[in-house]
Amino acid sequence: MQAEKPLPLLLLHACCAPCSSACLERLRQDFLVTVFYYNPNIDREPEYRKRLAEEKRLIEAFNRQVEERDYRGMLFEEGAQRIGIIEGDYRPAVFHEAVRGLEQEPEGGLRCNACFRLRLREAARVAAEGQFDCFTTTLTISPLKDADRLNRIGQEAGEAFGVPFLPSDFKKRDGFKRSIELSKRFDLYRQDHCGCSYSLRASQYPPA
Repeated sequence: MQAEKPLPLLLLHACCAPCSSACLERLRQDFLVTVFYYNPNIDREPEYRKRLAEEKRLIEAFNRQVEERDYRGMLFEEGAQRIGIIEGDYRPAVFHEAVRGLEQEPEGGLRCNACFRLRLREAARVAAEGQFDCFTTTLTISPLKDADRLNRIGQEAGEAFGVPFLPSDFKKRDGFKRSIELSKRFDLYRQDHCGCSYSLRASQYPPA
C-alpha cells in the first residue's frame, strides 16, 4: 500500500483569535498549521497579552476537539489536525519605526501597508527559518481589509525570503460570518480596533 502523503506545513500569521477561528477551521484539514502570533502594532501590553491569551485558548479548544474526536459543528470533520503556535517578539518600537513619517495617514492607507509589510515579512522569515512549505495570514478575513493588497504584500515577503505565500480571501464563502459564529461559540474577546494607537484614535473619534 502506498504511504499517505504528509500534509504540507503552513505558518499562519494570526492577528487575533476571532479572525483565526474560521481560518483555522478551514485550513486544518489540508495543512499542518502552526499559528504565528506576531503583532507589535498593539501598543498597550495588557491588550496584547489579552489577545494572545485568547489565541492560545482558541487553539487549545480546537486541539481538545481533535483529541476527543468531538467535531460537532465544525467544518472538515474527519481531517481536522492539531494546531501549534509560535509567539513572535513583542516590541511596539519596531512597529513605530516601520510607520515613521506615516503617522497622519488615514486608517487603511499607507501606514497600514507598512504595518502589513512588517508583520508579513517577519512571518516569511520565520516560515523560511522553520522550513515551512508556505505561509499566509488571517488578515484577509476582515471585510475592512483589501485581500488583493495583502496578497501582494505577502507575495513580496515570500519572494524576499524564499518561501511560498498562500494567497487567500478568507472573508469569502461567509468566512467573516463564520468567525462571528465561532467567536460566540467559544466566547472570544472581540476588539473594536486593530491594536495600534492610530486605529484606537480612529475608533474613538470617527470622521464627522
